[in-house]
Amino acid sequence: MPRLVREECRDLLDQIAEQTTRIDEKTKKAHQLADGTEAARRLQTVPGVGPITALAFDAFAPDMKTFRRGRDFAAWLGLVPRQHSSGGKERLGRITKAGQADIRRLLITGAMSRLNWLGRSRIPQGSWLERMLARKPRMLVAIALANKMARAIWAMMTKQQDYRIPVTAAARD
Repeated sequence: MPRLVREECRDLLDQIAEQTTRIDEKTKKAHQLADGTEAARRLQTVPGVGPITALAFDAFAPDMKTFRRGRDFAAWLGLVPRQHSSGGKERLGRITKAGQADIRRLLITGAMSRLNWLGRSRIPQGSWLERMLARKPRMLVAIALANKMARAIWAMMTKQQDYRIPVTAAARD
């Protein structure tokens, strides 16, 4: 390879190494900040919520007691379907996407990461997640999981408890 090309490649590799170092430093700072507050530490117990998401909740989300229930909090984030209901007939539309976009995006990313990590082999047989994946696109399932995560976060923060793994219902005979 010509000398000029080798020098350019070395420069690019040096830039990549420098950026990697900066990213590692910022990641370490985020972990330290998230471990420093009780709310962020508690939020990180939820599968799919990391230090960045926990810090975003800590910084941007209002006090959870301002919401009457978890659905209200999920609606504030923009994770609930739009309702076109009347006369007792319930019709749900697309996800509203109105609300706190930053936290919503982080929750959906965390839910998608959780789905990828679980894969098909570790999803419990007969769970709502398995049923959803069988009939819906993966991204829609991730949004539904993010909605469920938001409701769990609301419950955890209002009750001041860490995340508890839900108990699966016993199979009926």
